[in-house]
Amino acid sequence: MTEKIDARGLSCPQPVILTDKKMKELRKGVFEVLVDTDTSMENISRLASQSGWSVDVKRVDDEFHLLLKRD
Repeated sequence: MTEKIDARGLSCPQPVILTDKKMKELRKGVFEVLVDTDTSMENISRLASQSGWSVDVKRVDDEFHLLLKRD
């Protein structure tokens, strides 16, 4: 089962901080981040890409599901 960070309802930079912490903890693997703002989605996508993680973004209603992967 994929680990999830539910950052819906949190203001930036909190979703980015939580994602950064998880990337450093895992170093590689797969996890999902749930956010509900364009800004959080864009900032997390940028951080993940710059850190060597691939990002797959899916919009589900009024929120974003970001699947982060790194081998």
